[in-house]
Amino acid sequence: MNGPIPARVDTHVKDVLLGLIDHAVAAGWPLTKACAVLDLQPRRAHRWLNRRHRAELADHRPGSSLNALLPKEIEEILDLFDAWGETDRSHRRLAHRGSYENRFWASPSTVRRVLHEADLHFRPLPRPAKGKRRPFPDWASYTPNSIWIYDSTHFSRCEMTVLIIEDLVSRKWLTHHVSSEETHTQVQIAFTDALEAEGLLEAAQARAGTGLIDPDTNADAGDETRPILLAVSDNGSPMIAANTRKFMALVAIAQHFGRPSTPTDQAWIESLNGTIKAEWPHLLAITAPAVLRAELDVVRTEYNTTRLHSSIGYITPEDEHTGRGEGIRQARRDGLDRARQTRLAYNRTHRKNQ
Repeated sequence: MNGPIPARVDTHVKDVLLGLIDHAVAAGWPLTKACAVLDLQPRRAHRWLNRRHRAELADHRPGSSLNALLPKEIEEILDLFDAWGETDRSHRRLAHRGSYENRFWASPSTVRRVLHEADLHFRPLPRPAKGKRRPFPDWASYTPNSIWIYDSTHFSRCEMTVLIIEDLVSRKWLTHHVSSEETHTQVQIAFTDALEAEGLLEAAQARAGTGLIDPDTNADAGDETRPILLAVSDNGSPMIAANTRKFMALVAIAQHFGRPSTPTDQAWIESLNGTIKAEWPHLLAITAPAVLRAELDVVRTEYNTTRLHSSIGYITPEDEHTGRGEGIRQARRDGLDRARQTRLAYNRTHRKNQ
């Protein structure tokens, strides 16, 4: 034999193979040894023998799914993999990319099957594990510009520290500050820039000097005493510094700290830091601070407006931050339903004509 028996063979081939097995067994060979010589699995031979005994050796005509993908949809999936495979790195994200760009509407498992049949594979990235965290205060609503999270990450080749502020709800990368130092000054500069960029600086300055409620209580305070947002961080020295606390109180921002030595309490910002270095590894090789600042600006724009984020339903952080997110997610659900109905109608019509 030149190789294993194909997955599907016609009745004549089965009769010949079973005849050889019958001859070998009659000559005293074990069935398993005869199957090994023929490169045929013994279980398959037993199944053929039972079917021959019932006179049902011929294979039935294979069926087809009424919801099978259209040829054009398969072509779109393969084309999108060529264009976005290195960016999305996931069949789930690629499935949502298809509807995001109005190319196709298919489930992630379907996209995975099509890519597997075409022998196309992603290079997956490791994901940080999620851990438990302290609950946020009740007054912090789960809407954009209500909960911000921030942390510092280091670029050793450049000998720079980058403090990044992210909107926890929309996952938008709000701002960052590159410095050789890691003190309360960088926290104040970054938050001032973020407040100004989000149009909250004037409101924060107007609240300067007013009393704030305890951020860890459930008190139902009015807007005039409630913090304008919640700042989540770890217990790093710039975050717990007295000057940082004074600044946060001055701009009516309440602070929320995770448990010591528990980075999973800040999983959102830790994930962002890891994603930046994993998906844009050239940043780690930069040695000039000016170049690092310029490249981070480019990466932030791409992260916010191009990269589809899995935690918010495979849309961009900018979409979620500006309120377009739910419309895009609903459009995908509607598109999936339309595609299903189109496939059902197409395959029912063609099956009747066969």
